[in-house]
Amino acid sequence: MPETTSFRCLDGWIDPAKLVGDLPGEHVFWLDAGVDAVSGWSWIGSGEPACAPDPVVDGSLGAARPRAGDVGPFVGGWVGWAGYDGAAARAGAPAERDAAEPDALWLRVDRFVAFDHTTRRVWVAAPDDAMVEFAAQVDAWCTAASSRADEVIAGTRDLASEARVTPERYAALVEDCRDAIRRGDAYQLCLTTRFSVRDAGQIDPLAVFRRLRAASSSHHGGLIRSGPRALISASPERFLGLSAGTVITSPIKGTRPRGVDAASDDRLVRDLVNSPKERAENVMIVDLMRNDLQRVSEPGSVVVERLLEVESYPAVHQLVSTVSGAIRRGVRLSQVFDATFPAGSMTGAPKRSAMTILNRLEHAPRGTYAGCFGWVGRDGDADLAMIIRSIVVNGADAYVGAGGGITWGSDPEAEVDEVALKARAPLGALGADLPPRWRERVR
Repeated sequence: MPETTSFRCLDGWIDPAKLVGDLPGEHVFWLDAGVDAVSGWSWIGSGEPACAPDPVVDGSLGAARPRAGDVGPFVGGWVGWAGYDGAAARAGAPAERDAAEPDALWLRVDRFVAFDHTTRRVWVAAPDDAMVEFAAQVDAWCTAASSRADEVIAGTRDLASEARVTPERYAALVEDCRDAIRRGDAYQLCLTTRFSVRDAGQIDPLAVFRRLRAASSSHHGGLIRSGPRALISASPERFLGLSAGTVITSPIKGTRPRGVDAASDDRLVRDLVNSPKERAENVMIVDLMRNDLQRVSEPGSVVVERLLEVESYPAVHQLVSTVSGAIRRGVRLSQVFDATFPAGSMTGAPKRSAMTILNRLEHAPRGTYAGCFGWVGRDGDADLAMIIRSIVVNGADAYVGAGGGITWGSDPEAEVDEVALKARAPLGALGADLPPRWRERVR
């Protein structure tokens, strides 16, 4: 990878949704700040398959930045994802592995376009010796794209999906989780399942992502495609942010659907905020993440920046907290992953015991779902989201994972309803609906 990257600011503004369709190649990405975003950054670009990144993340590589922050936090490096199962095995837990699915997929990136939604400026990034050619290419894309109307192709929902378990079986597994909690084997367990679409023909990942973001936009959306594989996500949960030696995580635990009007929406928010079960679930994961971050942070630096705050999205309200710490000198990304991944919000607490119990109950791989995706900069900064509310594509097959946190106070029927709610939008974007017995659970 080149040691230096040049940045050039283009004249005017263009939405990444218009420009992304012009990206050539088999290995492309779109990291998205959301529909009509007024803050944050989006990136589109292409790369080449690469090994997993492992830069020092203590802030000491800041000299790799081309200039102070006006070009955005990502200065070139890697874009990709890491799945759940391999991480669980490395953490010492039993894990089912899917031989047809890689543990991780990363692209090495040195040519991309960065969109600053706050200032509405567009930056072109490329190696010094390729900037003139790449900037001219992006200018041509912008000219062609500016005359095109925004287009989201509606899904037909004519594809059939298969559930890994029935709603009744999932409810029984919730009771098994409660039994494990009663025995003292865990405090909280994130029980998941899968909905698959097989032999779907030619899946267009970009069209699917356009539909997903139109229905369920998020500040950490993304499309990463490499050959026949693709990850399509409208994730609302930031797993890890690394910036100048500070690490931050924002676990989500606690979900309610959106209301049909303002009054019912307000009632659902109050119910979420005041739920003893949801509050306990969130606080337990906050404690777990504090413990995880302490393994790689300076003593006394780990703090809870916010606790039990509501974030609202098109389909759901979520209860979110944020924990941060100051990374110790010399720590690498692999060490941060060893300390924190898989994320506590997708395992439960205590983490290793929770993963062991869940492996026995789920009895199948999670695959890419419940992992993380995003960018890692060659300067050691990174922004990685949880792989939830996502679609994993492999050729003509695709799947959607969904789950929820189980505590002693969980109601099995409510947990079934939550899984159906979370899976419906990604399946709809794919052109499928929930299987019939699951469909009945979405009111």
